[in-house]
Amino acid sequence: MMKLLKMFVIISVFFMVFIGLAPHICWGNTPAVAGSYLTIGLSNAKDPQKVTVVLQIFLLLTVLSLAPAILIMLTSFTRIVIVFSILRQAMGTHQMPPNQIILGLAMFLTFFIMTPVWQEVNQQALQPYLEGKITQHQALEKASKPIRNFMFKQTREKDLALFVDIADMERPKSIDDVPTSVLIPSFIISELKTAFQIGFFLYVPFLIIDMVVASVLLSMGMMMLPPIMISLPFKLMVFVLVDGWYLIVGSIVKSFG
Repeated sequence: MMKLLKMFVIISVFFMVFIGLAPHICWGNTPAVAGSYLTIGLSNAKDPQKVTVVLQIFLLLTVLSLAPAILIMLTSFTRIVIVFSILRQAMGTHQMPPNQIILGLAMFLTFFIMTPVWQEVNQQALQPYLEGKITQHQALEKASKPIRNFMFKQTREKDLALFVDIADMERPKSIDDVPTSVLIPSFIISELKTAFQIGFFLYVPFLIIDMVVASVLLSMGMMMLPPIMISLPFKLMVFVLVDGWYLIVGSIVKSFG
């Protein structure tokens, strides 16, 4: 044990000495390149356009960092992934399908559902802006309208009224008067409620199968046998016979109609 400790100490000292000498060995033989240097710092900008470009890049990076949250919260992704998760829990298959399959299917269904909205954004906002026909502010306003219309169709008036009251605002006369800061949380809680409603109706048939199997096992005196081991094949059989994925996916997509 003492020998191993001594070897470890010797190797550690040698490594630290090598790390300390390596920069001098490497940099001492490196020829200096005239006129090349790297400067990192802050300085006064003489051209206001440089400041504008920097701010645009900063805002672009901020939007890209928020892209996952925008994809999850402002689209149909929330409802789809919650329904699939509740379905997996109701069937009792634990991690089958895997999380990657559920998230991937939810993502592609989201792309399918949101394609008309994104096409409208591309035609009304993105392409005119790239062609120089409208300004950035006008492009943002035109791009937000299709997304807001989609969210308004899926949002309950009760949820909108809740956040309008919390914000202490006057009652909006039209949907154009509803700010986006009020619409987004209203849309999210509406999606959560709808997703849990769908999940409840999916859970009931599988719960009935579990109760029937548990009652049969109890009547037979097989109390030590887990009911999930017997009910799982029956639930899978029923789900396959009724073509469950076809019905569930079709119902979810049509619910955004």
